[in-house]
Amino acid sequence: MSVLNKVLQDIPIPQVVRIRQKFDGTKLERPEEVLAQELQKPGAIDQIKPGQQVAVAVGSRGVANIALFTKVTIDAIKAAGAHPFIVPSMGSHGGATAEGQKEVLHHLGVSEEAMGAPIRSSMEVIQIDQLPNGLPVYIDKYASEADAIVVINRVKPHTAFRGRIESGIMKMISIGLGKQKGAEACHQLGFKYMAENVPAMANIMLQKLPILFGVALVENAFDETCIVEVLPATQIEEREMVLLEIAKARLPKILFDQIDVLVIDYIGKNISGDGMDPNITGRYPTPYAHGGPDVSKMIVLDLTEESQGNANGVGTADFTTQRLIDKMDKPATFVNGLTSTVCAPTKVSTYLDNDYFAIKAGVKTCNILDYTKCRLVRIKDTLHLGEIEISVNLLEEAKNHPDIEILSEPYDLPFNSEGNLR
Repeated sequence: MSVLNKVLQDIPIPQVVRIRQKFDGTKLERPEEVLAQELQKPGAIDQIKPGQQVAVAVGSRGVANIALFTKVTIDAIKAAGAHPFIVPSMGSHGGATAEGQKEVLHHLGVSEEAMGAPIRSSMEVIQIDQLPNGLPVYIDKYASEADAIVVINRVKPHTAFRGRIESGIMKMISIGLGKQKGAEACHQLGFKYMAENVPAMANIMLQKLPILFGVALVENAFDETCIVEVLPATQIEEREMVLLEIAKARLPKILFDQIDVLVIDYIGKNISGDGMDPNITGRYPTPYAHGGPDVSKMIVLDLTEESQGNANGVGTADFTTQRLIDKMDKPATFVNGLTSTVCAPTKVSTYLDNDYFAIKAGVKTCNILDYTKCRLVRIKDTLHLGEIEISVNLLEEAKNHPDIEILSEPYDLPFNSEGNLR
């Protein structure tokens, strides 16, 4: 047994119960039909002329129904007699390579075969202007050659700054369509100024490029589409501010204010740009955002396949596993930090042999006098918070919460023979 494991061997792991957290589950039963109707309103598809080359910007985030929304948009463009093509719009994701970004879309179900449209992926950009502060404004080369541009993205709170515009259509324009160079430029002066630079860059691009409209999506607490709106270019900024407030109100959360140990099964770029959403964990990579629970120690156990080795966010955790480190593509992870200028999340946190010892490490270091009283919460990832596990020490608090339902009797966390959770 290693020295680390000997130190942790006698640390207790509390029993847990399974609970259901209740959130507003309002959703669209047929969101694709809503989008098809929205596309027909004035200022949308009617702006597209027959024969035009139309770039459809699609990103890398875990957006519900993204393949379906992309297909509906492409079909509507085709019906107008134009020729759509897809542009990966995801800053430095996919290892900041053209093939890597195309592969990210493929993992999301957005393939050339499924969409019936070509994917034109390149990291080459064109500088079209610069902000008064000197930051350059870039656009993807293929998109710059298009007759028209359409942008699809989810509107939600950002993970590292607060502002009237955070993560949504405007950010997809300024950072997504700007590729790695555009993301680098927008982040260069730091997140302190992102709330100014994101809309400033996007507005220049809206003025100088044939961006026709954005498909804005809002999701409920269960990662389901609850709002679909097509925003003509002149309405994007004003309407996105309203949708952001709605999205904040619909955000899921962990219904406990203080947590000694938070265990997260999976992180990944398909879950959040930060691997896990800081709005859920309360752990932010910058001092320019806030909210969420007070977590003493945080553990991440594994990396999603869709993240393709990009383990951005692992450094925000206190502990991780050898399994996650083995899956980590270090260059792809580190380029994320180099692009965003926020490098703490790309560091390698202390890693243990398996889940069993990683969780014990969290308990040992959570700064409580009696380890058996540990307030532990386990979640699959920050997108799925409907059913979670909590330690028995949180049981009374859970029973008194109007939005929590107890689903089980107490039980031991189920570790397999390798010491990993089943």
